Amino acid sequence: MRITKFGHACVRFEHGDAAVVVDPGVYTDPAALAGATAVLITHEHPDHYHPDHLRSVDVPVWTIGAVADRLREDAPDVAERVTVVAPGERFEAGLPVTAVGELHAVIHPEFPRFHNSGYLLELGDVRAYHPGDALTPPGTDVDLLCLPVSAPWLKASEAIDFARDVGAPRNLAIHDRIYSEAGLGIIDGHLDKFLPPAGQRYERLADGTDVAW
Repeated sequence: MRITKFGHACVRFEHGDAAVVVDPGVYTDPAALAGATAVLITHEHPDHYHPDHLRSVDVPVWTIGAVADRLREDAPDVAERVTVVAPGERFEAGLPVTAVGELHAVIHPEFPRFHNSGYLLELGDVRAYHPGDALTPPGTDVDLLCLPVSAPWLKASEAIDFARDVGAPRNLAIHDRIYSEAGLGIIDGHLDKFLPPAGQRYERLADGTDVAW
C-alpha cells in the first residue's frame, strides 16, 4: 500500500495493481498521474479538476454528473471514459470505492451550491476518506482522513470539529494552497493542539511525499 500527497487536494492511492488518483487539479504536478489506473474527481472547481491532466492518461474516470457535463464541453475525448456516480454508490475503480455526500460546502449563502462527492477508498484493510470540498462525514470508521485545512469556505474550528467527528487515527492535511506558509503554520498548531488528546495524529506533507504507514 502507498498513499502519496500531491499538490493541494490531490492524493494518490496505490494497492496491488491499482493506482487511483483523486482530484488532480491546476496545482497538481502531472507526475501525480504517471502510471495511474483510474482517476476520481470530487467536483468541477479547477483546483480539483483540470482536463489536461485527464487527457494525459488513458484511464477510466469516475465523477459526478456536473463534472461529466463539463467534460463533454472541455474534453469530449475524456468524457467517453467517464462513469457518473451517485451518493452512496459503491463501485470498483481498481479499489473498492464508495461515493459519499452530494453538496459542496457553503462558500457564501448567496452563491449557488455546487455538487461534490467525497470518496471512501478501501486499500486492503485500510480505509481512507477524501471528502473533496465538503465536511460530510464518511458514515463509517476510517483509518485515514484527508482533511481540508484551508479554503474560502472553511474556518479552523470547522476543520478541527470535522476531524474529531470523523475520529480517524491519521489525518493528512489537504487543500493547503489557500494559506501562506505562515497561515498554514497557524492551522497546524491548532490541529496539533486538539487532535492528539483524542488519540489522533495530524500531519501536513510536502508534495510528492508518501504517508508513512
